Amino acid sequence: MPAHPTSAGTGPLVSGGVIPPLCTPLTAERELDTASLESLCAFLLEAGVDGLFVNGSTGELAYHTDEVRLAALRVVRSVAAGSVPVLAGAVDLTTNRVIDQARAARAAGADAVVATVPFYSPTHPGEMADHFRAVREAVDLPLWAYDIPGNVQHKLPPQVVAELAAEGVLAGLKDSSGDLEGLRTLLELTEANGARGGGFTVLTGSETMADTALALGADGIVPGLGNVDPHGFLALHRAARHGGLKEAAAEQERLRRLFGLVRVGDPGRIGAYSSAIGAFKEALHQRGVIASPATPLPMRPLSVTERERVTGFLAEAGLGPV
Repeated sequence: MPAHPTSAGTGPLVSGGVIPPLCTPLTAERELDTASLESLCAFLLEAGVDGLFVNGSTGELAYHTDEVRLAALRVVRSVAAGSVPVLAGAVDLTTNRVIDQARAARAAGADAVVATVPFYSPTHPGEMADHFRAVREAVDLPLWAYDIPGNVQHKLPPQVVAELAAEGVLAGLKDSSGDLEGLRTLLELTEANGARGGGFTVLTGSETMADTALALGADGIVPGLGNVDPHGFLALHRAARHGGLKEAAAEQERLRRLFGLVRVGDPGRIGAYSSAIGAFKEALHQRGVIASPATPLPMRPLSVTERERVTGFLAEAGLGPV
């Protein structure tokens, strides 16, 4: 297969920085809250983020219909207006369904696509590579691999990513695996085969180990907590890029404590994912960015006591109303 240029597409390119995976604000009736999504985008853009990622795990992509996903993407694209790249998730069970999502995302204005491997059915590493080749061949946009084995059951091997990077199939990787050894291996492999020099970009999805990933050589951060505190992650990234390792570590520790808000939910009645997304949305609601902290069914909402705990985390982090 001929190599693909990683700069395909008409919008701005993704080169690193801080790219929050957007929450998807809902009304009390659990419909897309367009005004709140516009407000969230404006808040993040005013903070100075380097891109916006729509329909990722923080955006509850598995809970929304295709219509809601595309509506959210169109809103974000409209607000961004070409000022920063807009990445869109394309996550589904099989290659043909991912291709359909990726094509729809392109039509809705995405600058790049972020896709996982197929899941539900076991997938061989060779089939993972064929999957990404097929998606990239079908959709002429930069393609990021999304490594999130906790959600899709399969770890994306660094050797597969490096091979696809060298071919030009992949423009980058969003690493949400939590596997720092795997990240180090990938960075070494893509440096050795020239892909890093060719523009292959590595983004970490970790809120709590971002400084370490950046020190290893990652280019940027895709933090769900970045919805709540974009300025903190921008400060961390800036310090890490300019050699301020102590400053980066100090900011990372503050953000690490703030990230504790994802655990406010009582595990006896609510899942960990519901707790985390509910806490992000509650924090955004308390900061005045979105109108409602509503989450989709079957996620249970936070209780009064749990919402009060979110308030405590915000106060400790020095975050008040915007």
